[in-house]
Amino acid sequence: MNLVAVRHRLALYARLVRLDKPIGSLLLLWPTLSALWLASGGPPAWTLVAIFTTGTVLMRSAGCAINDFADRDFDRHVKRTAERPLTSGRIAAWEAVAVAALLALLAFLLILPLNTLTKQLSVAAVIVAGTYPYFKRFFALPQAYLGIAFGFGIPMAYAAVLDAVPAEAWVLLAANVFWALAYDTEYAMVDRDDDLLIGIRTSAITFGRFDVLAVMICYAIHLLLVAAVGASQGLGMGFFAGLLAAAGIAGYHYTLIRERDRLRCFAAFRHNNWLGAAVFAGIALG
Repeated sequence: MNLVAVRHRLALYARLVRLDKPIGSLLLLWPTLSALWLASGGPPAWTLVAIFTTGTVLMRSAGCAINDFADRDFDRHVKRTAERPLTSGRIAAWEAVAVAALLALLAFLLILPLNTLTKQLSVAAVIVAGTYPYFKRFFALPQAYLGIAFGFGIPMAYAAVLDAVPAEAWVLLAANVFWALAYDTEYAMVDRDDDLLIGIRTSAITFGRFDVLAVMICYAIHLLLVAAVGASQGLGMGFFAGLLAAAGIAGYHYTLIRERDRLRCFAAFRHNNWLGAAVFAGIALG
């Protein structure tokens, strides 16, 4: 295989793991960094920040590869996903599995210097991430399961800092479930017509005509749970300023999704990066 062919293959793998679409990594990263700051009572060790940031990108990329493997027979019927490298036949199914396994192994190697509890939680994280794509076959709210997968960096961050996972970590994980329900319902609203045809279960379908209301309720619960944790830790006005900014961003999302226009729903989903950043900024300032 010549150099041009190798570069083409690597470009396909990069698209498989969505390196061209970093929004997914950011949606994992903000709650993980928030947990690191809270567990540390301030800025954590730079080594932990580096390990968790790199690991988040690796595991999100591995999850994308596994998701495309699991959904390869469904994605060809969805306009937005029909041209993905695996779905379109430009790479083989075994290649997607191999890429996912390699990335997961690299992520595990990153946490080898950390304590045993963190390593044990990483195994659970891999199991949740690997089984998520199959929940869409039968679970009415797979986005809730996605919230657990996307939020598992939270208990891992606490474990890495404290060698324990206190109650506040699980409250933050619950908050992340509601945030994922909000933003991934916006995402699912884009594909609702296609998903109905092929039989995939999503929160947008389950919520039906109450989808917009459900999204806003999930945002509210997310912010209230985070506020409860911050208040219990005695965080200051900077924290609540960050939450107020996040609430304003959620209100802006309502203006985007209320007409259920596909492009505007997708824009709302992508804009959740700023909501997560506002919550993290509030925690860091607090």
